[in-house]
This record gives sequence, structure tokens and C-alpha cells, in this order.
Amino acid sequence: MTDPQTEELQVKQLRRELEEKERAEQSELEHETDTHERRAGKAEYLRAKLEQRAEAERRAAGQDTD
Repeated sequence: MTDPQTEELQVKQLRRELEEKERAEQSELEHETDTHERRAGKAEYLRAKLEQRAEAERRAAGQDTD
């Protein structure tokens, strides 16, 4: 079973990623677009790391029940 806090953090990072991608699309200045794209990339990276953490938690929970 995945920790509820991990799931909450995943949702938060997904929202942040989507918001920054939207801001990048709406930005009129190139440096603003770049900034929002970097932020979106960071949120995507963190979300991927949280997915790895969730998978490890699921595996650990499965081993506990064996």
C-alpha cells in the first residue's frame, strides 16, 4: 500500500507541472517561457521520483505480507 502522503505529493507535483506548462504556453517573453518550462520539468522529475518511492512502498508492503 502506498503512503497517503506520497500520493498527495504526486498529485501536487502533477498540478504544479501542468500549471507551469500552461504558463509557459501563455508567456509572451522568451525568458518567462524558459523559466516556466524549467519549473515544469522539475515538477515532472519530482513526480517521477515520487512514483519510484510509491513503487518501493508497494514492494515493501508486499514483502511484509509474505
